[in-house]
Amino acid sequence: MSDLPTTVDITEEGPREGFQIEPGPVPTADKIALIDALAQTGLRRIQAASFVSPRIVPGWADAEAVVAGFTPRPGVEYTALWFNAAGLARAQGFAGRLTLAGSITVTGSEAFTRKNLNRSQAEQLEAQRRNVAVHQAAGVAVTRVSVQAAFGCNYSGAVPATQALAALSDAMVIAAETGCTIQKISLADSMGWANPLQIERLVGAVRTRFPGPAVSLHLHDTRGLGIACAAAGLRLGVAQFDAAVAGLGGCPFAGHPGAPGNIATEELVFLCEEMGIETGVDLEALIGAAAMAERIVGHRLPSNLLRGGGLAAFRRTA
Repeated sequence: MSDLPTTVDITEEGPREGFQIEPGPVPTADKIALIDALAQTGLRRIQAASFVSPRIVPGWADAEAVVAGFTPRPGVEYTALWFNAAGLARAQGFAGRLTLAGSITVTGSEAFTRKNLNRSQAEQLEAQRRNVAVHQAAGVAVTRVSVQAAFGCNYSGAVPATQALAALSDAMVIAAETGCTIQKISLADSMGWANPLQIERLVGAVRTRFPGPAVSLHLHDTRGLGIACAAAGLRLGVAQFDAAVAGLGGCPFAGHPGAPGNIATEELVFLCEEMGIETGVDLEALIGAAAMAERIVGHRLPSNLLRGGGLAAFRRTA
């Protein structure tokens, strides 16, 4: 247990990832209300919107209105997602409200690349070279590499660690060629294939090959192992995670309609607290935000902690 981090940094992705997959339009005011509620829990980074094509992701047709509408809270970074120059340009219009940084994105599965982006792996690498050039021309640093489908793919099966590492290596070559300083490597279990042993193998392989950048985990709870994988990451000293309040969301291109999305933020915070790891998050306030998220979408969300609650009240009365 000596590798446990003392603190954990959580990126809250519920608003962005959750509202993009809901079948009906979520009112702009409700999106803003949830973002503001999350900002009051102690979370320090919230992914607030997605600047993508409204035709492809209609749930984020109101991205500008949402970003203009939330109330920035001191000490909280608000980020957004985009995939191309047009999306970056939209995000730059809110440079005073959003923290902007670029990413090089690759996948461990060519089948997922084709399904998600309609490109081959080679085409995606060329697209990422152009992506870096666009960001550098705009004065936006590219500081992260993201490996999607790093553990498995619903279209092509298991992704061995060597295959994910090869995709990561391709991205790091692009970073070196273009002079990017990569601070974070995000390993994404986009379709819920990971298990704790796979986490150990891939995180270990990544750290051996690229010891400089921090490793971050983006874990989907599709098959119920998300929080077990988070625990495995914590035991390895991983201190950066993505999560979604109440388990909002899911990947719309994963071929698994109705499956849960990211691990629930409140469950990750609870796990950390029970393991003696600081998060800086008020768990009760976060559970309240999770209940708000469930009211907004109008259906049950996957979080177990939303139903069971934390242990603080029981410990006070025991």
